[in-house]
Amino acid sequence: MMDATPRFLNGVFDFEGRGLGRPAELDPALSYTVPSDKRTQLIYLRAGNSLDELVYLVLTKNGAPMRYFPIGAKASIHVPLAVVEDLFPDTKLEIFFAAPEGSAGTVVLDIGLMEI
Repeated sequence: MMDATPRFLNGVFDFEGRGLGRPAELDPALSYTVPSDKRTQLIYLRAGNSLDELVYLVLTKNGAPMRYFPIGAKASIHVPLAVVEDLFPDTKLEIFFAAPEGSAGTVVLDIGLMEI
């Protein structure tokens, strides 16, 4: 039997918006590389937005967009992922973020991954 190990990308992050069409890395600490002897699955995402406007997160896989998560104005989301896919060894995940140009606020983020 294989042991599963939970991994998390989370924290509270201040941001300055560059425009909804210009997502940028939210924080370098929100990067994860699947170990070379494991597979990983994205299990859930929770996020909250302090801004009075829509913002969104982009989960990238090896530099390409994998999932988009819009977060409404002064709202939060909880996305339990019913459709999961294996992320293979050495896959790199990063979190990018977009907000209206000139805006400033805070986003709270909790992403759950499972290494198998």
